[in-house]
Amino acid sequence: MIKKAIILAGGTGSRLRPTTLSVNKHLLPIYDKPLIYYPLSLMMLIGIKNILIIINKGEKNLFYNLLGDGSHLGINIKYKEQSKPNGIPEAFIIGKNFINDDKVALILGDNIFYGQGLVEILKKSKKFSKGAKIFTYPVQNPKDFGVVEIKKNKISKILEKPKKTKSNLAITGLYFFDKNVASIAKKLKPSKRNETEIVDILKIYSKKNLIKMEHLGRGSAWLDTGTIKNNLSSSNFVSVVEERQNYKIACIEEIAFKNKWINKKELKKIIQNLGKCEYSKYLKNILNN
Repeated sequence: MIKKAIILAGGTGSRLRPTTLSVNKHLLPIYDKPLIYYPLSLMMLIGIKNILIIINKGEKNLFYNLLGDGSHLGINIKYKEQSKPNGIPEAFIIGKNFINDDKVALILGDNIFYGQGLVEILKKSKKFSKGAKIFTYPVQNPKDFGVVEIKKNKISKILEKPKKTKSNLAITGLYFFDKNVASIAKKLKPSKRNETEIVDILKIYSKKNLIKMEHLGRGSAWLDTGTIKNNLSSSNFVSVVEERQNYKIACIEEIAFKNKWINKKELKKIIQNLGKCEYSKYLKNILNN
């Protein structure tokens, strides 16, 4: 069972400039809360309390001012700095001591996942003995993603941004791996983009027949917030869901409270620290109901 997660929250956010010239994109708001809340909340929802957030050099104080060490949420958050983006697999090298001999989840910090039954799927998926698990989602533009091709209900090919493919199943920014992932990542060679590629790790697991796939289909949403347009559409999506259903997506304090990781006194302190705002009003309702 997976009990640890890495959130990759580095990068330059170049597609979001000028908004990211002075702040990490994962601290920008998606509707009513910082982007980093969304991947963090998903890990919390599936019961993971040990979190490593990989950030850019010199940005620890920014994240720490927001999340601290996680103790106010009943979780444990650690931070590691990345000098420059060298590909997703570098997360496992940076986080080698954090992973130790345990299985680990990796989630990209600019991805948002939402959907009926999603948490149950992930909770079930994190119970595995060895290998890797990926989560796919149908897209209209597979050439912009890592893609899997399926034959006889099994993964036959893993392709990185293919020019031609019959598949529309994109590999999302959420992965589950066994303890061997760090040593595999360390042996990778850079691609033509001069960085290591996550698909190369997946191919190694696939060759050993140690990779499984879960499909996130109808009823689920996978949102990439990496562009201005996607950032806005993600905010609109969250806004509509929250207003129609009268509850918040990715409310990390609510999740901690409902998981019984914090008590009423601790939640009340969080509310007091937030002051008068719509977010604190929502938490007050959670506290009093």
